[in-house]
Amino acid sequence: MTRTWAAISPVIPTVAVLLLAALWGASVYAGWGLEAFCSDGEPVSACAARLETVSTFSGLFAVVGGCCAVAAWLLRSPHALMPLMIAAVVAWVAAEGVLFLGGMLIR
Repeated sequence: MTRTWAAISPVIPTVAVLLLAALWGASVYAGWGLEAFCSDGEPVSACAARLETVSTFSGLFAVVGGCCAVAAWLLRSPHALMPLMIAAVVAWVAAEGVLFLGGMLIR
């Protein structure tokens, strides 16, 4: 019995990376993070300073995810495309996770 692998279009992880990047960008730059993690009774500036620290740490994963996605499309090697795209998706999920968990901790 031999195993055969189904080919997955590179468009699927690319769309996932773009959606995760849009969610991360809206959370960091459009104020979604402030709305989600800063309580009403606290000064916004204090919470924003703490959220900025979390966003910076999360941004490290976002940069890795972006670089992996760009490298995957620039190399266009069939052997490198999917591993790099999978690494990009994992890095973006880690960026979102760090942002969420960090936001919950600063709350």
